[in-house]
Amino acid sequence: MIHAHSLPGRPKSDWEPLARHLTEVGDLARAFGEPFGVAATAQAAGLLHDIGKASAAFQAYISGNGPSPDHSTAGAIEAVRLFGGDGLGKLLAYAIAGHHAGLADGAGDDGPVTNLAKRLANTSLPSYAGWQDHVAGLPSEANLDFPDLQGDAGSGFGLAFLTRMIFSCLVDADSLATRAFESGEAASASGATIRPEHRDKLSAHMAAFAGRTGDVNDLRAEVLAHAAAKAAMPPGPFTLTVPTGGGKTLASLSFALDHALRHGLHRVIYVIPFTSIIEQTAAVFRDALPGCDDDILEHHSSFDWEQARSTAAADDEGPDGLRKLERAAENWDAPIIVTTAVQFFESLFAARRGRCRKLHNLAKSVIILDEAQTMPLPLLRPCMAAIEQIYTNYGASVVLCTATQPALRNIDKALVSEQGEPIGLEIGADRELAPDPAGLYARLKRVSVEWRRNPVTDADIVERFAVQPQMLCIVNSRAHARDLFQTIRDQPGVRHLTTLMCAAHRRRVLVNVRVDLLAKRPVRLVSTSLIEAGVDVDFPEVWRAATGLDSIAQAAGRCNREGRLGELGRTVVFMPADRPMPRAFQPFWDAAREPLEAPEPLGLDAVRAYFTNLYYHRGPEALDATRIGGTRGILNAIRDRAPDLDFPFASIAAAFRMIDETMDPVIVPWDARAEDALDRLAHAERPPRDVLRTLQQYVVPIPTKDRAALIATGAAVTVGPNRNGNTFVRLPDLAMYDPMMGLQLLDRTAEANIVS
Repeated sequence: MIHAHSLPGRPKSDWEPLARHLTEVGDLARAFGEPFGVAATAQAAGLLHDIGKASAAFQAYISGNGPSPDHSTAGAIEAVRLFGGDGLGKLLAYAIAGHHAGLADGAGDDGPVTNLAKRLANTSLPSYAGWQDHVAGLPSEANLDFPDLQGDAGSGFGLAFLTRMIFSCLVDADSLATRAFESGEAASASGATIRPEHRDKLSAHMAAFAGRTGDVNDLRAEVLAHAAAKAAMPPGPFTLTVPTGGGKTLASLSFALDHALRHGLHRVIYVIPFTSIIEQTAAVFRDALPGCDDDILEHHSSFDWEQARSTAAADDEGPDGLRKLERAAENWDAPIIVTTAVQFFESLFAARRGRCRKLHNLAKSVIILDEAQTMPLPLLRPCMAAIEQIYTNYGASVVLCTATQPALRNIDKALVSEQGEPIGLEIGADRELAPDPAGLYARLKRVSVEWRRNPVTDADIVERFAVQPQMLCIVNSRAHARDLFQTIRDQPGVRHLTTLMCAAHRRRVLVNVRVDLLAKRPVRLVSTSLIEAGVDVDFPEVWRAATGLDSIAQAAGRCNREGRLGELGRTVVFMPADRPMPRAFQPFWDAAREPLEAPEPLGLDAVRAYFTNLYYHRGPEALDATRIGGTRGILNAIRDRAPDLDFPFASIAAAFRMIDETMDPVIVPWDARAEDALDRLAHAERPPRDVLRTLQQYVVPIPTKDRAALIATGAAVTVGPNRNGNTFVRLPDLAMYDPMMGLQLLDRTAEANIVS
């Protein structure tokens, strides 16, 4: 008997036969590939991925009699031999060769993992003769599925994206089948999908507000009704342009649920710009869908098993497959997923199995990109290309949902090619889900914006706080927020918000802030930008340090949000004195200054002028600026290598970073729930998924070097599985955690460049 996995301490008769594993992975991969037309191709990947385990060397390894051999390359070699090296055979080879190590570059200098060309040329593999005896139902070359990709136009981007999707089908199927064997259950996906009860519960929730009168409630009802009327439109791209306070969160969810049910789409993926508001958004959804808590998945990017592992042993899954499961990550097999833009977009360009596992579940989904304008400028064009692929070739709908639509459409003419041609997304005006966006702005105008031309000192802000008992000040770095808070700390009602506080702590602060605001008690809040996107607070006065016009609009959305003042609220834009602007903010502020002179600086005309300044005048190269080898730009790197299908997957994954500085998680034992989860983690052989989901509420992201310093001094300790990789790090107590300011770093200078 040839085995795929062992069971420690159990007789070989209980081990998993290779033929069973290959069949189960093939069947699951086929099901995952079916929604986007690659069922047989994905099945072939599943049937071939582990044929290298037929070697005597691998069988000795799982019996405890030798080192782990390379077992992934064999299937890649056979895929090219059977299906050719200039088409689907090569795409399959990428997926199969990388099902442990991750997608490799096609050729050239080795990146994070050995390139595919070298692996296919390897003549020293252990013999895996007889592999055919363990593979049943392998499709012929003629029966492989090759979808008719639209929107590629010779760029190769569609083929590269298809490779990632096939890879996703394979690694998710492999993870599920391995987990099923380990648990003694049948291998299957959960089949989670949007159900009529989700729509019905949301409708009942929204109906409870129907009787409320007032301009804001009337407007929100109009937005909801207009979006609902568009749900019958065919899947594809949409925009939803609603000013802050117009109810776009629940309107977009309502559209998504109805649209999904009408068109047989499986899930709703809600992408938000900041980790800090995942919990709030998920809580809004759970409140609107009572009894459906388990159907709503919050997925942060806090824990990354693969990042801590060396690629030198990337093909070593362990005799029983457990190390494979340690790296499994999330597969988004839930009806409603709330995640971050970092998690979403970095996954679209990732190479490792854990990050890519979820990608196939984007097909036949409704994806809502909340605050779509927050995509980073140097990665904007690759992000747009991926969005276009999702709705063009994978049966999904994508909603660009924002208060300040970022002019990404062709018809906006803010984005042009090197030849001066519009290169935006093909989204017609009829795909706008909101009624009359310009009219909505006029009706929802709640603030006046004043721009302080002379630099403003902290003393000036402190003086204003002293006479305005309810005021919010948003600044551009953690360090500035900390220092300003310390200066006003003795004033009544002072609060502070930063991502140096764990999510559970921030949530508690915001609850108290809202209660005190309604009760007319003093609330003097200093925050970083984390409060701007989707955080429901309502101040009479907001001060915002100089930044982009979209962020200024978001800050203004925290001012007189419900129109209770009876007059316009006050939003003040200022340049901090003696505080250099973080480099990342400068291009946004440069683009904002001219529109701020307009009579309506937050109106749609001013916003369009802002994004035209930001995109058009920078030129297309600045919107795809990452260097891949000697090539400038991800799109160029893919296009140049497309003729030979030598896509630089690993190099792109290494270069694609939404956040410049690598941040690592520290877990804070902030309450009894955190302590209980940490205790379970400390005694687990591998991290339970429910524990990881709980601990996401107690994570503080800090720079890698700062976490290393905390560990070196004993201020933080490793916990749980994989201790040598330092994946899980906790504070042993709260001595380093200030109840008002959060985690105290040993090197405070780093905070000056961290913006949230």
